[in-house]
Amino acid sequence: MNPISDPALPDPVPVSDPAQVHVRREGHRLQVQTPTYQLTLDDQRPLARLRDPHGRAYTDLFLAPSLHTAAGLDRTALLHPPVVTEEEEAVTLRFPMEGGVWQSKALVLRCDARGIDSHVEVSGEGDLTDVYLFGGYYSGHRRWGSGFFPSGAYFTRVFNPEPYKREHRTLPAGHSTAIDVMGTSLPGKAHWFFTPAPLVYAFHQDADELRLAMGGLGADQGGTPEYHEFLGDAFETAPPARWLGASIVAPVEELNFTSFHYDAQESAFTLRLAYEGQTRVRGEFRTPTLRLAFADDPYDAIAQNAARHAELGYAQLDQGEPPEWWSTPIQCGWGAQCHLMQVRGGRAPDHCTQANYDAFLKVLAAQDLHPGILVLDDKWSATYGNCEVDRAKWPDLEGWIARAHERGQRVLLWWKAWDAEGLPPEACVLDDLGEIVTADPTSPVYEAILRGAVRRMLLEYGADGFKVDFSARTPSGPGLKRHGEAWGIHLLHRLLWILRDEAKRCKPDALVMTHTPNPVFADATDMIRLNDVNIEADITEQMIHRARVARAALPHHLVDTDNWPMPTIGAWRAYTRMQPELGIPSLYFVTHTDRDLQPLTPGDYALVRDTWARHAALRRKA
Repeated sequence: MNPISDPALPDPVPVSDPAQVHVRREGHRLQVQTPTYQLTLDDQRPLARLRDPHGRAYTDLFLAPSLHTAAGLDRTALLHPPVVTEEEEAVTLRFPMEGGVWQSKALVLRCDARGIDSHVEVSGEGDLTDVYLFGGYYSGHRRWGSGFFPSGAYFTRVFNPEPYKREHRTLPAGHSTAIDVMGTSLPGKAHWFFTPAPLVYAFHQDADELRLAMGGLGADQGGTPEYHEFLGDAFETAPPARWLGASIVAPVEELNFTSFHYDAQESAFTLRLAYEGQTRVRGEFRTPTLRLAFADDPYDAIAQNAARHAELGYAQLDQGEPPEWWSTPIQCGWGAQCHLMQVRGGRAPDHCTQANYDAFLKVLAAQDLHPGILVLDDKWSATYGNCEVDRAKWPDLEGWIARAHERGQRVLLWWKAWDAEGLPPEACVLDDLGEIVTADPTSPVYEAILRGAVRRMLLEYGADGFKVDFSARTPSGPGLKRHGEAWGIHLLHRLLWILRDEAKRCKPDALVMTHTPNPVFADATDMIRLNDVNIEADITEQMIHRARVARAALPHHLVDTDNWPMPTIGAWRAYTRMQPELGIPSLYFVTHTDRDLQPLTPGDYALVRDTWARHAALRRKA
């Protein structure tokens, strides 16, 4: 049985049926009712309660956000009642505010039949640092004092699609987490596997835990709280709780932040975008849309997010029918290089040589294994920045690739994103001391260098595409200097878009493989690699999760299952066996695994042949 299923995209129905969105005001209370949720407001409270259609409260949304700048912390002194506009397809609530660092500020909630689109509009000047959505500094109701106010969390678990070292799919609602474009092996950074993952959180209720979380504390400064009014018998009488998705839906040009944070405390949370002082506002600015909508499960929430991007024209999910060769088994030399490092010494990149790769192919051919795609991994080039071949390692790269073509095989070159080795300062992001940090895709100098490198690799050397790695080295932090305005997710997209755009100019069937399962990267990648295996956690569970995320976010893109590292040869065998159910089989080892140094047996080669045959059969069936 296939451990993952291709999530069906929601039917392409209109954004809203006007007859399904009802708004009613009674005195100082206002309610928006749809078949999928209820939103209730009280002009005397700076919160809006969001319930599912059965009356279960999921959150009290704090309505006075803060958009901080490098010049000061934003706040709100007065939150006005909403201005209600009943449109053809939705009801829009606009909340003007006074006070803070902006000349004007307003929260906008657009309520359609399926969900709520929210954004904040400001005017003024400032360099954005942290943007708090549904949380902020507030002094407008003396009943509750002043300070920073979060939203209420009536859910008990939060799902984050980004793989972390501990491989927790869901966390207790009181734990913070983030989705971002950074990562490395240092403490707190071990989440480079998807950069970026879909910008989607999903919240769920567990009734027993929720009863404990929702116990009333008695009277506060203004009397008895209303926070436990909804409990009653709802959990016993209502159908099973769904998941509440909270996701960013916006064109990539608006994603000039490095991370999307879920900041939690007991029974409360805020959502935060980290701009790091790198986005300058001069005049009007609106935050990317944050959409709230219920889903059957977290992967359905991701699929809804992808469909919404396509519906609004922010992503073209279907990039056309892929060439047949893209779906053939992949052989990447990295695992074999790591084995040679273990037995011969040196560093793994030292063993990326023409002689070694000839030996790899000879062993595979003797076992009647003929991969369709060959990946020359780190480090075939003399410098990462210019991508010129290292002739000491690869004296005849052009001939090697030509001979692969004669055998019916295609060749991808490993490409290290962001690395500035060999680049001039004017092509780079610089720090306060003028030192090089990374390549700068907004620099015309670097764009020319990168496009020239792509032409060299594909036209001069004859390669057929790229395996992109290290996208998690996206520059981050205040004070860094680049040529243009793009930052964060937008900056990474710019880098990969240039690479793929030039590759398609050179060879329309060029293959660009990344680990960016996010709808707005549909035009910057052709295949999603599930990335390195986390050997400290269950391999089957983590790779099924990654494949489900990739299929939900980019349903038309192919998936490279990866194959490295592996803690034991037994783990390698188990994962190799399940690869066809996840995507395209990928083989990283040739004679031995690299951690336990176990030799591949005749049975192991037979396993690979069978795996590739099952993959081919599944392709024919599809």
